[in-house]
Amino acid sequence: MPDSYAQAESPAAPLPWRLADIDLTAIDRERVRSDETLFYLLATSSFVEIASALYTRNLSAYYASDEGVLEWLNGYWEQEEIQHGRALRAYVQAVWPEFDWEAANAAFYAEYAARCTLEEFEPTPALELVARCVVETSTATFYRTVHQYTDEPVLKEITGHIKSDEVRHYSHFYKFYQQHHARERVGRSKSMRAIVRRVIEVANDDGLIAFRHAFAYRYPQRVFERRHYDAFLGDVRRIMRRHFPVEMALKMLLKPLYLPARLQRVVLPPLRVATRLVLG
Repeated sequence: MPDSYAQAESPAAPLPWRLADIDLTAIDRERVRSDETLFYLLATSSFVEIASALYTRNLSAYYASDEGVLEWLNGYWEQEEIQHGRALRAYVQAVWPEFDWEAANAAFYAEYAARCTLEEFEPTPALELVARCVVETSTATFYRTVHQYTDEPVLKEITGHIKSDEVRHYSHFYKFYQQHHARERVGRSKSMRAIVRRVIEVANDDGLIAFRHAFAYRYPQRVFERRHYDAFLGDVRRIMRRHFPVEMALKMLLKPLYLPARLQRVVLPPLRVATRLVLG
């Protein structure tokens, strides 16, 4: 695993908030400890977030000729994403101390790192930035959902910080997309296909990998079966039906398409219906 996993938080890092300022001793454990779904949401998210050095490495290689993207990725984005992972890890360890987070994460990382390659990227810089907007939409809406779902004050504080960070990250990737879009003159149809591809990928088996390793260390005496993950997804959909910010998600996804206002008003209603059907 990278050194950043073990490094202490740098006092010089330009972070908008600091884990050191979160009072983890104030966690009301009884409000959340019995929530199995919440455990998996936080544990799996902590694995992926704290592995952001992998994505930074790949994105930095892909955008090696763009100094603006490189400066922001390495000076801001990576540190903020890793802090998200550290905050979630600290919360999980405080509420579920019996869970061997370090061992579970090491097992996850070994499998995840082999899959996190440049081959997964879109064929042009502008299209990959469209894809990054999709990922940031997914994370921003995810943390807003958890923020709305939980009534535990410390988790609400942490997810409030993270969701704000993710919205800001979306704004940066969108700004870089605008710059590359002007150079490449990417057509709307290509951008749409990139959005669809990444939406499908967001729902792919990265979540399954993280869940499988979290399950294995939460219940070492049990054998993981796909039905366990499917049951978890069912619980997540029930949470999302009530708390997922549909309007926010759709507007963020559509923004890189540069749709005229009139056309956007036409497509939004059926997309709202389709999203709610997917959520069940």
